[in-house]
Amino acid sequence: MKAAVLHGKEDVRVEEIAPRVLQSGEVRLRIEAALTCGTDLKVFKRGYHAKMIVPSAVFGHELAGVILEVSGSSGSQSAQIEKAEIKISRLASAATSWNVGERVVVANSAPCGGCFFCKNHQENLCEDLLFLNGAYAESIVVPARLVEKNLFRLKPETDFRDAALTEPLACVVQGVEDLKLRAGQNILVLGAGPIGLMFVALAKNLGAAQVIDIGDGADLVSKIRSATEAKFDAVIEAVGRPETWEAAVQLVRKGGAVNFFGGCPSGTTLTLDTTLIHYSNLTLLASFHHTPRTIRRALEFIEAGVIRAADFVDGECPLTKLPELFKSMAAGNHAVKTLIRVHE
Repeated sequence: MKAAVLHGKEDVRVEEIAPRVLQSGEVRLRIEAALTCGTDLKVFKRGYHAKMIVPSAVFGHELAGVILEVSGSSGSQSAQIEKAEIKISRLASAATSWNVGERVVVANSAPCGGCFFCKNHQENLCEDLLFLNGAYAESIVVPARLVEKNLFRLKPETDFRDAALTEPLACVVQGVEDLKLRAGQNILVLGAGPIGLMFVALAKNLGAAQVIDIGDGADLVSKIRSATEAKFDAVIEAVGRPETWEAAVQLVRKGGAVNFFGGCPSGTTLTLDTTLIHYSNLTLLASFHHTPRTIRRALEFIEAGVIRAADFVDGECPLTKLPELFKSMAAGNHAVKTLIRVHE
């Protein structure tokens, strides 16, 4: 099959690779929609991601598709089997509950379920998150743990392009829930990339209305203050720059909360006004990744029509041209999201 393989820094090649044989509990998907992501762009520029992907490896992580193949049961039926065998049997039964031809979406990771963080309902911080890459390909093998925890059936009317937004939206849902946003609050979202726009869409679902154009981002604080008299109960930083993190703290009201959602470059530092933070009783937090529950919630938003691919996907590209696409993105292409046509 054809697949985009990451070999290193700004080195992605479309190659013919052999689909691997399924292991117990796994399923194989024909990919029907694969979308570009800002994280993939960072990985392309850097050549790796310490948590997610180490080259050489098939690339991409936002996808939806159809089940092509389901692995068989382990066949272990003895009442005397050991605990390890019981675990394998459960994973196999999870896979065999799926059928060839089912329309599905899968997340890009699954937690272990047994570490300290998983037991404390912080699966996004799992010490053994199992990541899935390979969206930029004709098919993908979904590991047993992801089949068990983060593979979901789609409604017949759900478009694959919409469903492929589930993973990034789940991260946004995590951020909204971490902030405990509620109707009636004034929310400021800094950033107009895919993640910032998703935050805006969910905030509008809670009643947000005004958009402030701050141009090139210079004099951010003064421009926003001159454009509105609103006091912001929460500020969401969805840019990932130190200066925007600093601005977010200056823009939130006393007693408000800031979510440093956008990840800054490795090794970045910033300066915050400790007096302002202390005497304004500010809550500062940062949201990372998603959990199986926020994946489910994101899919609910998508299937309810709150989030639609038509509002986020503004381009298409055949798989064969993906290396050129990422080079253009690295050079400043400002496409929100691009659909990769993996079967051309």
